[in-house]
Amino acid sequence: MGEEYRKGRGSQIQTKNPYLSQEYVTEHWEGLDEELLMEQIPTQVLYETPKKIVNKVESPDVGMAYSLNPYQGCEHGCIYCYARRTHEYWGYNAGLDFETKIIVKKNAPELLEKHFLQKSWQPETIMLSGNTDCYQPLERKLGITRKLLEIFLKYRNPVGIISKNVTMLRDLDLLRELAQLNLVRVTLSITSLDEKLRAKLEPRTASAARKLKAIEQMTKAGVPVSIMNAPIIPGLNHHEIPQIIKAAADHGAVSAGYTVVRLNGYIGEVFEDWLRKNFPDRFDKVWNQICEVHGGNVNDSEFGRRMRGAGQISDIISQLFHASVDRHMKGRHVPAMDTSLFRRGGHYRLF
Repeated sequence: MGEEYRKGRGSQIQTKNPYLSQEYVTEHWEGLDEELLMEQIPTQVLYETPKKIVNKVESPDVGMAYSLNPYQGCEHGCIYCYARRTHEYWGYNAGLDFETKIIVKKNAPELLEKHFLQKSWQPETIMLSGNTDCYQPLERKLGITRKLLEIFLKYRNPVGIISKNVTMLRDLDLLRELAQLNLVRVTLSITSLDEKLRAKLEPRTASAARKLKAIEQMTKAGVPVSIMNAPIIPGLNHHEIPQIIKAAADHGAVSAGYTVVRLNGYIGEVFEDWLRKNFPDRFDKVWNQICEVHGGNVNDSEFGRRMRGAGQISDIISQLFHASVDRHMKGRHVPAMDTSLFRRGGHYRLF
């Protein structure tokens, strides 16, 4: 890697946006035989005022019925993130734009309360977040997710959380109260126990050590915590599955899930550039194994197959994962969410 490598960022490039007629270029506008030097790109915060915030999830294989995303784009910079493609719908790209242009929905708490006041709403678990991370770095300043949790608690509606950060510990008081009512389930995503690999794959996420400590703290507080060992990238982190499951179980995690990496759209271009710059010695091995998992391509959109892949490598990953869970988490279970406590109108009940 040269000096131009942007530390603290996942993507090192700007990609095209298939919905725009214009694109970013790095060639000199006068046609000189050198590229423009792209300096460190600061994070830009943009504000959106949507009319609704709760989304019905139509995909049959993501394990959620409704999602809520207070942020679009994510400063965590995870190089493999499937959500990068959604930034294209906002007029940005799946590369550096995704992690440097963060769209904030400041009215999310008000919209959630408005949603709960609808007479047609039947209480069901809503996931924070189904797309980008609700506890990404900007949450420390804005606190939108905390305000959302206050609304969930007020109306007694179940909420699920999935994150790659540990900022949620600031909200442990709310999580503890929700857990006492069986209204919350937290999932922490752990990709690697190798800190050097983690720092390259997902540069602004919490380390695995901090996540494991957070699992322990939340478990002691009575908050049920699961993990997602995701994504599994053959040739990079697949061999860590047993160690990750054991470490999570030792710190109190009650269940685990996994997905294999898939690189749809321009995410493939972002990941390919990253892989060549960071692991040139094993580029061919990793790239070819990802292709093998997805029938010769690095992408797959087929429901039921896209999350797990197919073929021999996929089978090995599946067997290794399930054997690890059976060994280290056998007999543990995730408490069922309670939808019977929902407060229609948000009012307290006397009886």
